[in-house]
Amino acid sequence: MTPGPKRFMVLVYRMLAKPTAGRVAVWRLLKKAGAIYLQQSVCIFPDYGPIRDELAQILKRIESAGGEYHLLPLRQPPPAELQKLVVQFQEQTSKHYEEIIENCEVNFTKEIEFETFRKNFTYEEAEEIRAEFEKIDQWYERVRARDWFGAENRAAAHEWVRKCRKMLEAFEEQVFTRQQGVAEKLGEAPRKSRRRRVRVVPSARRKEAKSA
Repeated sequence: MTPGPKRFMVLVYRMLAKPTAGRVAVWRLLKKAGAIYLQQSVCIFPDYGPIRDELAQILKRIESAGGEYHLLPLRQPPPAELQKLVVQFQEQTSKHYEEIIENCEVNFTKEIEFETFRKNFTYEEAEEIRAEFEKIDQWYERVRARDWFGAENRAAAHEWVRKCRKMLEAFEEQVFTRQQGVAEKLGEAPRKSRRRRVRVVPSARRKEAKSA
């Protein structure tokens, strides 16, 4: 039995040809929400509460741009058609996981290695790398939330995000250790030199002392 939602809805929409910015924005939002396009301006979603809430905002965007739409429930498809839909959703989500893995393996890892090689253990660099990790982590969580049918590469993507978190924590520990060392050195009070005080006697008084 195929896991995941069994009911779907179809969105058919039409928008003005110009300006293209509105059409591109709606397309981007629908893809971000996990839509599968059956053909141009025709896409399908699982009939799922959180998706309906997200779609409501996209439908308002279509209307505000002068477009129109039909959101229709799809009756239970035959097993063969259901399987085709499931495979399409799985393939689309699997590609997202592949992008996350590549970003972790190529970009994030290389950034950590390069800054470690440079010994660039600064607070500013640690903050920049953490911001990059948070983008990856949020991206993974967004894709995982749309993984309705258990796509391939999910476990691998999860493992790479975990590795990136460990690398970030190790880098931040290096930064903390270096910065604490610098602070301790700067906080050391200079040692006072012990010099014997030499009493200076004016030359006139020295002569008087000798003649006495």
